Amino acid sequence: MAEPASTNPAHAHFESFLQAQLCQDVLSSFRGLCEALGVEPGGGLPQYHKIKAQLNYWSAKSLWAKLDKRAGQPVYQQGRACPNTKCLVVGAGPCGLRAAVELALLGARVVLVEKRTKFSRHNVLHLWPFTIHDLRALGAKKFYGRFCTGTLDHISIRQLQLLLLKVVLLLGVEIHWGVTFTGLQPPPKKGIGWRAQLQPNPPAQLANYEFDVLISAAGGKFVPEGFTVREMRGKLAIGITVNFVNGRTVEETQVPEISGVARIYNQSFFQSLLKATGIDLENIVYYKDDTHYFVMTAKKQCLLRLGVLRQDWPEIDRLLGSANVVPEALQSFVRAAADFATHGKLGKLEFARDAHGRPDISAFDFTSMMRAESAARVQEKHGARLLLGLVGDCLVEPFWPLGTGVARGFLAAFDAAWMVKRWAEGAGPLEVLAERESLYQLLSQTSPENMHRNVAQYALDPATRYPTLNLRAVTPNQVRDLYDVVAKEPVRRNSDKTDTGKLAAGSAGTQEELLRWCQEQTAGYPGVHVTDLSSSWADGRALCALVHRLRPGLLEPSELQGLGALEATAWALKMAEHELGITPVVSAKAVVAGSDPLGLIAYLSHFHSTFKNVPHNPGGLDGPASQGFPGSSSAVLFLGKLQRTLQRTRAQENGEDTGGKKPRLEAGAGDLCALCGEQLYILERLCADGRFFHRNCFRCRTCEATLRPGDYGQHPGDGYFYCFQHLPQPGHKDGPDPGPKSQDLPTLDENSMPSGPSTSVIPQEGTSPVPNPSQPTRRLIRLSSPERQRLSSLKLTPDPELEPPPKPPRSCSALARQALEGSFVGWGIPVQSPQVVVAMKEEQEQSPPSSEEEEEEEAEETMALDSDTQEALLTFAKNSGTMSKYPTWRRTLLRHAREEEMKRFCKAQAVQRRLHEIETAVGELEAEGTKVEQALRSQSTSPEQQKAQWLEQLLQLVQKKNSLLAEEAELMLTVKLLSLEEQQCEVDQELRGYMNLEEALKTPADRQAEEQLLKKLLDVVERRDEIVRFQEERRLSELASRPGAQG
Repeated sequence: MAEPASTNPAHAHFESFLQAQLCQDVLSSFRGLCEALGVEPGGGLPQYHKIKAQLNYWSAKSLWAKLDKRAGQPVYQQGRACPNTKCLVVGAGPCGLRAAVELALLGARVVLVEKRTKFSRHNVLHLWPFTIHDLRALGAKKFYGRFCTGTLDHISIRQLQLLLLKVVLLLGVEIHWGVTFTGLQPPPKKGIGWRAQLQPNPPAQLANYEFDVLISAAGGKFVPEGFTVREMRGKLAIGITVNFVNGRTVEETQVPEISGVARIYNQSFFQSLLKATGIDLENIVYYKDDTHYFVMTAKKQCLLRLGVLRQDWPEIDRLLGSANVVPEALQSFVRAAADFATHGKLGKLEFARDAHGRPDISAFDFTSMMRAESAARVQEKHGARLLLGLVGDCLVEPFWPLGTGVARGFLAAFDAAWMVKRWAEGAGPLEVLAERESLYQLLSQTSPENMHRNVAQYALDPATRYPTLNLRAVTPNQVRDLYDVVAKEPVRRNSDKTDTGKLAAGSAGTQEELLRWCQEQTAGYPGVHVTDLSSSWADGRALCALVHRLRPGLLEPSELQGLGALEATAWALKMAEHELGITPVVSAKAVVAGSDPLGLIAYLSHFHSTFKNVPHNPGGLDGPASQGFPGSSSAVLFLGKLQRTLQRTRAQENGEDTGGKKPRLEAGAGDLCALCGEQLYILERLCADGRFFHRNCFRCRTCEATLRPGDYGQHPGDGYFYCFQHLPQPGHKDGPDPGPKSQDLPTLDENSMPSGPSTSVIPQEGTSPVPNPSQPTRRLIRLSSPERQRLSSLKLTPDPELEPPPKPPRSCSALARQALEGSFVGWGIPVQSPQVVVAMKEEQEQSPPSSEEEEEEEAEETMALDSDTQEALLTFAKNSGTMSKYPTWRRTLLRHAREEEMKRFCKAQAVQRRLHEIETAVGELEAEGTKVEQALRSQSTSPEQQKAQWLEQLLQLVQKKNSLLAEEAELMLTVKLLSLEEQQCEVDQELRGYMNLEEALKTPADRQAEEQLLKKLLDVVERRDEIVRFQEERRLSELASRPGAQG
């Protein structure tokens, strides 16, 4: 029964306050509420208690209950934890508002200044589970009924700001709009506190406000004076965001969201996009919120080719400046990309409008990201101390594809508020700063997987959030430079040199240490006498001895008698690469001729840095020095073997002799690039197929993408290298189509639409040779073949009348993930009955869950399910009839599937970002190494001490590059796994269409296609298992090698 309309003005103002969707409406309705109740706004927690006491209104009771529950946590001490603390918060973004909430709950006086006068950012933020629980606990569902009701957990920035604004207003935070913070005003004399420099013309009360805590949440472009900011650079990355109007029509509700699809593991989708539209992307995400929100990463050459960018400028600001961007072309670009990704089902795409009334579309650069070196500082003058803290983007600029911005921003807000609490308790400045920096070290590693599982226990105390907390990780002595009498140094934005900086002295080993190690490793071999790092290696015996010491059994020393110097050296180089993971940087001819002594020293230093901790076996030549290899080279070794195996397989499929046909490219000297013929310096050398290349030259012949270990192949017909996406298939004499050349964006039609991301978009009829599962003659059957039972991972229900199992506990995410490992098509979702999805969507938008349902969501359990229940749920999940009967469970399973897609997407983007950073860092190392090598080769008259220093520096650079390449190989293993997971999903989805057919209805072509898919699935599963097994064996080996592991 509906509640009767209230005639109390305060009730009407409160309802307006709850429903307000504009910043000004929120403020005006709150002022009206305070006037109706006779309460002065901005009075801190006492104001909240007055409003709650006087507003005895049924609609407000549930909100009071939530806020009281939060404020009642012991850490806040009933609002008396910081009663004498005065805080200034700069910025009303989500992180600034969230920090203001915590400070207000602690009982501090909080004043917030914001330069804008309205909230207009439609861009959508991904939410971690703890942020969802946190916002629900603050009444998010009361302020925004559609909060997290879709298949993905997200919220627009504007909506998030609105609901947090309402909370801070209720908690008595004083807010000033249209005021810009420009700096600090130190106390002129003793007895006066710190003030802020504000523009323009702040009210006298604000201008004279003295505070002892400043929390900056003003964004990445503003960091208070005194903080040092570090720049982390990657390859050029151009992001594009666009918001389209969401009309909330029936057709729009049926379009599935895309949690994220990335080229790094789903190249076929982006290749289809390129062929159909000429658009070349790295990734794309689609969220459905107040708007249809798309965000994508575009390639610069594509934007230039399609006329989105007028000219190619080296300066990023000039490249993406308004004068260089063609608005009409950019609009056509994003429309075509959005149409393709959603099969054109969103209809006519109308741009939402930004704060200036223009189409809400933006191109931005995220090549470099800023990160503050410290999270807090203390400044003191005339006895007045000021605690400064950073939160949000001015602390760490997030990498948007990871969806970490708001989650880590909230964590930083909690950590900053905890710091303020410790400050108010009287802890010493250095102790407070040390604790804050200890927490800051954890921030960049946080993820939903490595934080406490029970999000309901999260509170201000960091121990409730971080499982591996150590508040003494940073000592007070280490933060003395963060305690200033007066900040004198301006903000410095230094490039991140962590990947290219010099190593500690002696870390790479001096030339003498390298020679001594080589002598120890080759001692006892007949005919081997190492006295230097040049002529002693010319006959190849010393190099063979070194390889044999590290890998006995490859070649007996007695067999060297019949080998010449060049033959022996070539064998040693090959075995070191194939069996030890040591890639050559010098040719066999150069070693024998002694023409490249620096190259040989750099090559031997790779052995030393990789195997120097392997115990030496002085007892002779009978046993290996070690049964395993350090992880730094094992991934390189594994990928190398995988590369050669794939190459041999392809050659056999082509019916070719793997050792017969000579490539067109002639192998050049070790100091010349085999492609461009230019000089190759030591750090520039990349070896593939026995030849050396510049890293920048070693690219796919078709798409010119950088070729990385394990991700390319050589075409035996032309001898060139290609990425796997463009490697010509068996029987193709010519290379693949180089891609579209058109300068125009074509109009999409049904024939140009893709099948979409494999697990997100349901294939349309006619897009695949797979039989349509919705045909009435098809039914689920149980297969008799053990192979099919093993591969399909299906357990089909023979009896449709069987009563479905009872609803298990909600904490079955792992089980849901297992049930959703493939795709949704095998379940019959929602091709047969789209009206169910529409009804679900309408129910979500019109009828928010009851408070009991909400509490149930907040009180998730973690109990495990037995095998019988798991099997029952699998059956339940895969039966389309039961799924349509239980839309709530279907929505839950869909949500878990989307979460898994999001995790995979985030993982892929983190890997891709790091690969780009490594590529940039390696380029910087190569440039530095080239200068050092030129100095060594040209300054023949330089003092020996100077030459030794240069050589030491060169060895350090070589070691650093090898370390980065080893990390790159590790990341490429992850890329391989992601790609194989995607392939398995695609094959499994296609296979289910055939398996759902009765045997009597299958044609010979169907049976042949099914057998081919089974073989393909088996191959994919075996390759995945091989990588997983390798990673697990290495993990166990590393655990066993740790100190104390044997005890």
